[in-house]
Amino acid sequence: MATHRHLKLFAPLLLFSFFARVYSNQFSVDGTVLELDDKNFDSAISSFDFILVDFYAPWCGHCKKLSPELDVAAPTLAGLKEPIVIAKVNADKYSKLGAKYEIDGYPTLKLFMHGVPVDYYGPRKADLLVRYLKKFVAPDVSVLESDSAVDGFVEAAGKQFPIFIGFGLDESLVVEFARKYKKRAWFSIAKGFSEEAMVTYDFDKVPALVSLHPKYNEQSVFYGPFEGEFLEDFMKQNQLPLIVPINFETLKLLNDDKRKIVVTIVNDDVDEKSLKLIKTLRAAANANRDLVFGYVGIKQWEEFVDTFDVRKGSQLPKLLIWDGTEEYHIVEGSESLDDDDDEASQISRFLEGYREGRTIKKKVAGPSVMGFINSLITIKTVYLIVFLVAIFMLIQNFANRIDDGPQPREREAEVEDTSRTTASESESRNEYKPGDKDD
Repeated sequence: MATHRHLKLFAPLLLFSFFARVYSNQFSVDGTVLELDDKNFDSAISSFDFILVDFYAPWCGHCKKLSPELDVAAPTLAGLKEPIVIAKVNADKYSKLGAKYEIDGYPTLKLFMHGVPVDYYGPRKADLLVRYLKKFVAPDVSVLESDSAVDGFVEAAGKQFPIFIGFGLDESLVVEFARKYKKRAWFSIAKGFSEEAMVTYDFDKVPALVSLHPKYNEQSVFYGPFEGEFLEDFMKQNQLPLIVPINFETLKLLNDDKRKIVVTIVNDDVDEKSLKLIKTLRAAANANRDLVFGYVGIKQWEEFVDTFDVRKGSQLPKLLIWDGTEEYHIVEGSESLDDDDDEASQISRFLEGYREGRTIKKKVAGPSVMGFINSLITIKTVYLIVFLVAIFMLIQNFANRIDDGPQPREREAEVEDTSRTTASESESRNEYKPGDKDD
């Protein structure tokens, strides 16, 4: 009888366990992109430690462009020691899932780590996507025992993230910050290295923490002190290059940094004159690490530049200080650089004037840093506008019928034409949605 009672008690648990196992086994890590829906989505998220989900819409052109890249990346990511699974879900069809995860543009990528979603802002080409995602499953701190291991680590890390290598540095000093900034940088400790490595990575004594920015060909060395805020300040300041090209991708990084931004506006940021100026700004940035230096060209991002009241006819290059909010400051007498004077001297005077408080506060003519990231018209907004217009027209039409009685056929035709025009405008508005994310 006791055995019968125990079976009766545990039968529901055994049944639940059986079905949970069967349900989780429907997902396999075989290198294919999983197609999810509203019924199996939660099960998929709980079945894998790391799963990248593409929230897409079948009609979205950007989604069609991304899909083959995910197909190529999926087998490599599934084969990692800590597999990363790629999945996709039609968020246009399963709108409740889209609403739950605040999907307001297609495609939107989210990386679920142990069930917790993180927005993915990385590259979308297959090879770069793989390198980027490997960061999330790598050890907090890699221990390197030889020169070849150091070189191999730098090569494998790629160019998307900054790299920190502690030569002769105790791992315990780094590990706390490595965990804190894992999503933003690679961290390693080199225990075995030669004098040749010291020449290659440009340090002359140990312990030394070397910071590399392969994407921008920049390198810095920190010799201490290695306690508390000094070490962390070096790591925070070197997560961005000395001078940052301002674009959609780097705006999020600038917003996270919290330092004030010295913005240099030029006509074209890749012409010879601008490249020469960028080299001069890099030297100033190295001496003023409490500030972030960024540059942007009118030709590259006119919409952004417009917010600082700069037009094609404005005197350029222009310098200003911005903290990412609705305000920025110009320095009296140093609003722009003069071709007839030394650029380095003018930049020094600009920084001196800023630190002495000789500034004029102005309002940006558009959104803040995060405003730029979120200011694009979203799909939800388009749908809402169309819905409200339709409701308004119905109410207006109904009110007119009550007030005026039966309408002549000419009036009906007019209303019909108006409806057709509004529908046409709605369709054209839906053809291109700036909220759609692209590479």
